[in-house]
Amino acid sequence: MDRTNRIKLAAVGVAVLAAVVASVEFLAMRNYRETVILGPSVSEVRKLSQYEPSLSGTPNDVNIYIMDSGKPGGTVMVLGGTHPEEPVGPIAAHILVENARLEAGRLVVVTRANRSASLYSRNGEAYPNFFRVKTDWGEKKWRLGDRGGSPLDSWPDPEVYVHWPSHQMLAYMDIRNLNRTWPGRADGLLTERTTFGLMNFIRQEKVDMLIDLHEAELEYPVENTIVAHEKAQEIAAMASMMLTAQEFAVPIGMEFSPKALHGLSHREVGDYSEAMSILFEVAEPMLDRIRGVTDESLLMEGKDDFVVEAGKHGLLYAPMDEKGWPIEVRVGRHLSTILQCIDIFSMMTPDRSVTVSGVPRYAEVIEKGPGAFLKDPAQAEKIAQD
Repeated sequence: MDRTNRIKLAAVGVAVLAAVVASVEFLAMRNYRETVILGPSVSEVRKLSQYEPSLSGTPNDVNIYIMDSGKPGGTVMVLGGTHPEEPVGPIAAHILVENARLEAGRLVVVTRANRSASLYSRNGEAYPNFFRVKTDWGEKKWRLGDRGGSPLDSWPDPEVYVHWPSHQMLAYMDIRNLNRTWPGRADGLLTERTTFGLMNFIRQEKVDMLIDLHEAELEYPVENTIVAHEKAQEIAAMASMMLTAQEFAVPIGMEFSPKALHGLSHREVGDYSEAMSILFEVAEPMLDRIRGVTDESLLMEGKDDFVVEAGKHGLLYAPMDEKGWPIEVRVGRHLSTILQCIDIFSMMTPDRSVTVSGVPRYAEVIEKGPGAFLKDPAQAEKIAQD
């Protein structure tokens, strides 16, 4: 065999090896399922296909964890994993499912609202495929994922996504973005059918308040805030004032949901159901375009010298220093904001009150870390696979 053929053969071997390594990684991400420990108040786990049958057999036939006190009251629903590249939502949702004790009313939690998006990674961004939270019993592992669902599950994207029913034109990839497809439609692509199923649940189960958990880059102006539909503005305003005065070092603001921007949970859920709808944002430096190395350390520790430098030049909408925005700060903010909004809702509507105990607030999560509130699957009596 001459030298040229040997080089060609070596090149083919390297390509095959690279394909095998990539395939192993893709399959690991595609097939991994997270374990959820069913906490003391979980009375039932339903599938979203009960509310939109076309989701059966798809990645987005997600679990709906229902915590029922057995006593009269309202229903609050929390969505984690709308955007899987924002890890605080799934972590906070897991902590709720595993720890919450319902003393009045119901708490409903979806830990992976767009599971398809968690089975995929953003092209060209070098995102880590998984992230881990340290606990007393080891590490709990989650998929990271992308902002929108996998093209393997939703194809083809349109050249222009026309939102239904507003007919507003949006970017083509937003048809896979769970926070651009509300209120959904039964004959749409996967993500549209997912929001349609969630809307059916909200209406049929008479959800009083929907809370959608998010993170955002520090370059984004809607940061460290509660975005509220007009039905929920009083709750959001009171929560903002109380949390800023009593708990958070960095204030949490309040924004009005724009009436002219369609597809978002905080607009469409409030418009197309009786529920109040609110969305929480907290800072996540890994999402910034000016970041350094994109790895699991940046995701979890929230520290980046490039983002700090951008802050010195006035390019950020949230403060950033060498302490960064670690995972415990972000999780703690979401949990305290959830509990505060539930408390205010219950105070304002005592006949529909929801009373929750057993969930840590900001200071406790800062002190102990989120892993302290995640249960050991090996010791659990009841588990589910997300």
